[in-house]
Amino acid sequence: LFATHYHELTALAGKLPQLGNHTVRVKEWKGEVVFLHQVVPGAADRSYGIQVGKLAGLPGAVVAQAEQVLRTLEEDESTGVVTKLANDLPLFSVAEQTTRATVKETEESLKKILENVQPDELSPKEALELIYNLKAQIQENI
Repeated sequence: LFATHYHELTALAGKLPQLGNHTVRVKEWKGEVVFLHQVVPGAADRSYGIQVGKLAGLPGAVVAQAEQVLRTLEEDESTGVVTKLANDLPLFSVAEQTTRATVKETEESLKKILENVQPDELSPKEALELIYNLKAQIQENI
């Protein structure tokens, strides 16, 4: 997912180990924003969406409205509202539950397969095929 600045995703990075934030390095020069075409780990120090909109040629009225919305978001962020919102996003709790269920199903499936394996009765080729099959099953479910 790419976004100029997504407050909830930034807050979620501390909560979900699978989530990582990256940002484009930016320099401000003579009141203008210059994007340095270098992606680095971490979150942006502030939102540059309005500057991106200006670069894209959005009308002044739209930019002014966006600046007002940003001020409101930044005020809410300082009071912890954005972090609370990130904790309450149902999308991520559903994804987390689905992941747990998939892992559990995969574990059960692998246990069933392995319970029926007699390692001493496998030829080297059969053992290798078994390993490849187990690996494929794990990768399908990740």
